[in-house]
Amino acid sequence: MTGKDTPDRPAEGTGEGPGEGYDATPYLPRTGGLAAYRRAAAGCRGCPLFAEATATVFGRGDPAARLLLVGEQPGDQEDRQGEPFVGPAGRLLAKALREAGIDEEDAYLTNAVKHFKFTRSGPGKRRIHKAPSLREMTACRPWLEAELRLVDPSVVVVLGATAGKAVLGRGFRVGADRGALLPMPGADGGPQVVATLHPSAVLRADDRESAYAGLVADLRVAAGAL
Repeated sequence: MTGKDTPDRPAEGTGEGPGEGYDATPYLPRTGGLAAYRRAAAGCRGCPLFAEATATVFGRGDPAARLLLVGEQPGDQEDRQGEPFVGPAGRLLAKALREAGIDEEDAYLTNAVKHFKFTRSGPGKRRIHKAPSLREMTACRPWLEAELRLVDPSVVVVLGATAGKAVLGRGFRVGADRGALLPMPGADGGPQVVATLHPSAVLRADDRESAYAGLVADLRVAAGAL
């Protein structure tokens, strides 16, 4: 089921139409585990991004994982297949995880924003990634908070600036904060956080070899904390 398959309805208690309230909270289930949240997320209209996306892309992986990785948002392939990290960036991430000594099957992978935001360009009107706004990221945060609570990982890896700001706050900067073990804000005894580049940034880098080596090194920090 996609956002288009559910009937239009206002966010509960707001009097606003679908997407206008910029808050996913009314779409979260009151009880249940990850499966219940995944089903509920399929009908999320907490921000306008649902209107153009093919589907909500919820997290995947071990529901009791000690390592949880957070990216920015789904890409074109993720949107079409309904799973995170299945496109070129996902394949690069899988390779980097193996080199860092992490079994992807033991991890949980998700994104800060669950719908693909894009513009169309070129003769075939190819869908080009567009970074989500702070308002869109904030609207989607209840889903990420639920995943963090339900999986309860020991270590969280944030991949790139959007994921870092979603987890660590607006002051996060990849260049300043990457590669170190950081505390989760407001969570006494909660998971440690490691920040690194998003694998798509590695793919775009002029010196891809160096950027990839940095990604693997940061993931090894996370592996050492597990």
